Amino acid sequence: MNNKWMENDRAIGFELKMLSNMIKRKIAAIKASEHAEQLTGMHGWIIGYLYDRRDQKDVFQRDIEADFTIRRSTATGILQLMEKNGMIYREPVSYDARLKKLVLTPKAIASHEATMKAIHKMEANIKNGLTQEEIEQFFIILDKIKKNVE
Repeated sequence: MNNKWMENDRAIGFELKMLSNMIKRKIAAIKASEHAEQLTGMHGWIIGYLYDRRDQKDVFQRDIEADFTIRRSTATGILQLMEKNGMIYREPVSYDARLKKLVLTPKAIASHEATMKAIHKMEANIKNGLTQEEIEQFFIILDKIKKNVE
């Protein structure tokens, strides 16, 4: 196979994957330095989901199943582990004795807020030295690439 194209042109897909890996490692390092709780990706997504809805409505396991498109058994396992790790607890609701809403613990809230702080810090680092015009042009190009990949 001729690798000449790699010598002259940088592969966009490869560069994006490398950049994604760099960002993930940097966020993990920022979180570790701030003593944020180490969570699996799915735990983080669920905590963020519950965090965003904590003052709006009760969230139940069936909501997690539907919105994350996961099976009941998968959701059960994830939520049981999150309970065991002190990230959530289940609380009965007054209007239906069969239902228990999912509630974040203070530990989970602190972890989520540390994660968001790390993400915002990384975003600021990424944009450092770029003009608003460069950022806008980047998103125009990125949107075109995403459309091409669809």
